[in-house]
Amino acid sequence: MMTSPQQLSFLLARLSVGMSMFGHGLVRLPKLHGFSNWMVGQFEKSMLPEIVVTPFSYILPVAELLVGIFLLIGLFTKQTLIAGSLVMIALIFGSSMIEEWGAIPSQLIHAAFFSVLLTFEKSYNCFAVDAVLERNRQGNI
Repeated sequence: MMTSPQQLSFLLARLSVGMSMFGHGLVRLPKLHGFSNWMVGQFEKSMLPEIVVTPFSYILPVAELLVGIFLLIGLFTKQTLIAGSLVMIALIFGSSMIEEWGAIPSQLIHAAFFSVLLTFEKSYNCFAVDAVLERNRQGNI
């Protein structure tokens, strides 16, 4: 099977956004409590109550790590792209609540990556665990 430029582009974009998410989660997990305290502090003067911010601050690094891992290996790609988009929507909302306008462009870029990848996932996601599993289901190992 010959690799098309579109398949290669999809792979590189998937790996890029996957590595970004993986890296975000990976560096935050060892210092999870400190990260949570920092995030709660950021939202002290916002409309969001601590009872909402605290659980989110613990869930976010795990969500980032899992989205990153699944994108890097190409497993549950469609569902992972949707999950990543939802994480970005939550982050954009949070950034807006604390008027952290400088963070939003990066979050929007991630959201755009997720949207574009989702658009082309079915057609070009051939270098992925999903593709191997699909070939096995069809008997074309």
